[in-house]
Amino acid sequence: MKKIGITGQAGFMGTHLYNTICLYPERFSRVTFKDSYFKEDRLLESFISQCDVVVHLAAMNRHDNQDVIYNTNIRLVKQIIAACESTGSTPHIIFSSSTQEERNNQYGKSKKEGRRLFEKWAESNKARFTGLIMPNVYGPFGLPYYNSVVATFCHQLTHNELPVIEVDGELKLIYIGELIKNILTIIEKEEAQSKILIQQIKVKHSSEVRVSTILETLNAFKTIYLENGEIPSLDTFFSRSLFNTFLCYIDHSLFFPFKLLKNTDNRGSFIETIKLNSGGQVSFSTTVPGITRGNHFHTRKAERFAVIKGKARIDIRRIGTDKIISFELNGDNPSFVDMPVWYTHNITNTGDEDLYTIFWINEKYDKTDPDTFFEKV
Repeated sequence: MKKIGITGQAGFMGTHLYNTICLYPERFSRVTFKDSYFKEDRLLESFISQCDVVVHLAAMNRHDNQDVIYNTNIRLVKQIIAACESTGSTPHIIFSSSTQEERNNQYGKSKKEGRRLFEKWAESNKARFTGLIMPNVYGPFGLPYYNSVVATFCHQLTHNELPVIEVDGELKLIYIGELIKNILTIIEKEEAQSKILIQQIKVKHSSEVRVSTILETLNAFKTIYLENGEIPSLDTFFSRSLFNTFLCYIDHSLFFPFKLLKNTDNRGSFIETIKLNSGGQVSFSTTVPGITRGNHFHTRKAERFAVIKGKARIDIRRIGTDKIISFELNGDNPSFVDMPVWYTHNITNTGDEDLYTIFWINEKYDKTDPDTFFEKV
């Protein structure tokens, strides 16, 4: 079992990597990292000495003073090398660099120089080092105005702000889930590559799209989903990934439950529960009073719970946090709640009669790859 430590554990990529490692306890264990370790040599040395693998993600990529970016990133690299040398540790270091290495900016220069410093350390100590040259990364929970233009646009469109395109460039993108899979594959295959100690890997992008096209797609999500309650077309990997990203920027406590239109006449009632521009699977359940269903989360699936009869409480909680968001639903006024990825969720019958719920999920159930992980809300 590999013991993996992640500098920048609390950041965008670090959070995803840390949470994903937890899904495979038989293969990996996590060594907790805190940013404060960089302020005290003893704590950083203790952290390094416990790790078989150190994934160095901590970095500064934005600051008004470009020299601060360069100096900070080089300092972090040198601190890790110093901690390795003072403890006699030779973990496999995986370093997140960027395609900006070739650009004339201090961030790119710091990444290129940092990679060279690690390579020199690895060569001197016969240690393993992997430098990842990564394209633009997007996905849920990225910081707007910091991590990516996707994060910024998603935040703006879900908070009634007006996005502005500064440069309509062509972006090479990789979804955060793909990047994490690549990192874990590198860790697992290191034994098979025992003769190769120092590597530089250019991580392939999975999408190439103009900034204006990203904004156009997200604007469509806003109209189709936020305003009309419909599921947009999710027929490509990029559209599914972008939609799951978009969904995570909504203020769920204010947006849900989304009320459905109930049409009633002398024949009874008619409610359109799910309007789809995509495929997937629709299911139906009854739940007896007092029973809770769920307590699981998904990492790639979009899912909807629509209550059409009875009373229910839906609870959701983002993995790695303690905040629980609760929604009260009543079949007398049918409504739905959509589940963001990486949020564990459940539904409880809080009434005195059977609860009727319709479920939609964007892909058919595959027992060999269910993307369902159990954790109590």
